[in-house]
Amino acid sequence: MVAVHNFSYGLLNPLLGYAMSCLGAFLGLRCVTRARAHTGTGRLRWLVIAAVSLGAAGIWAMHFIAMLGFTIPGQTILYNVPITIVSMLIAIVVVGVGLYIVCNSDGGWRPLVTGGVIVGIGVAVMHYLGMAAMSMPDTMHYNIPLFVLSVAIAIVAGTAALWAGTQVRGIGTTIGASLVMGIAVSGMHYTGMAAMKVYPDAKGTMAAMGGASATSFLIPLLAGISLLTFALTLTISLSPTEDEIHEDAQLQYRMDTEFSGGLQVRPASGVLLPDQPMQAAGPVTPPAGSSDAFTPGGYSRENGYNQGNGSSGQNGQNGQNGQNGQNGQNGQNGQNGQSPPPLPTRRPQRNARSGETPPRDRGV
Repeated sequence: MVAVHNFSYGLLNPLLGYAMSCLGAFLGLRCVTRARAHTGTGRLRWLVIAAVSLGAAGIWAMHFIAMLGFTIPGQTILYNVPITIVSMLIAIVVVGVGLYIVCNSDGGWRPLVTGGVIVGIGVAVMHYLGMAAMSMPDTMHYNIPLFVLSVAIAIVAGTAALWAGTQVRGIGTTIGASLVMGIAVSGMHYTGMAAMKVYPDAKGTMAAMGGASATSFLIPLLAGISLLTFALTLTISLSPTEDEIHEDAQLQYRMDTEFSGGLQVRPASGVLLPDQPMQAAGPVTPPAGSSDAFTPGGYSRENGYNQGNGSSGQNGQNGQNGQNGQNGQNGQNGQNGQSPPPLPTRRPQRNARSGETPPRDRGV
């Protein structure tokens, strides 16, 4: 059996791989929280971004960062480029399928377990397909119990990722779930590596495949994925959160229903509106006793300013039965319903009997 080293650079590769796995899981979960607030193409778009974050950055990148620390003394390990790319696409697709199943279901354990099994088996296929992409003059065999254990860990990790995607909301809980998922993905990888045994092969069947070295292929590819992860981080940080999406949808719904004269308007397309108590359609009726600034004369009717006549005294009963009627002459006139005496004018009065107009006083 050929001696292999999984930690050629110490803890550098495991720690970097774990950090990348946690980052990819965190970004993926934040995308899922936004997908829950949308429907249709909006939800599908966020699920695709989540699948890329989890599949490419959280799982595939962690796997090959750890593989950079895998060496065999005296040998150069090459990687088949098409197989390596296919392994990354498999990780993205299976994560996307699992997220789609869970996010579009009505809850329950059946879709969660189904999606978790699909994701777990897909991650295991990605891992062992990536191992098969290695080109070296030796042959590999796997310990069956450890192989089965690695697949089981992948299924548990996939199920946990989907469950966290449906339950986690806050930043703190998302960070905690990401740390756990990073441990699960790293544990699955190194369990699979422990299951691998390398034996010398005189025929050199694996070397016949050819491929690219880690420095010429994996490092540039991982650098590209790191830039993609940075772009996803900016996109997610600048986008509204799930709570902000709900608040905007609720505010828009209230504006459409309360300021449109009873016209029923649907919320913005692709946004889920939180359950809110519905109000009856139609214009809003002001409460009793409140002033109506949009009704002509409403202020005068409520305060007894109706030309100072007796009806104003009746309206003044909201106070003390006519006290507000003092806007005419006094409260008694408002209570009796009588009009106040007319104000004196400069026009001379006629004689009640003769109808003659008394002479004016002439000045000196």
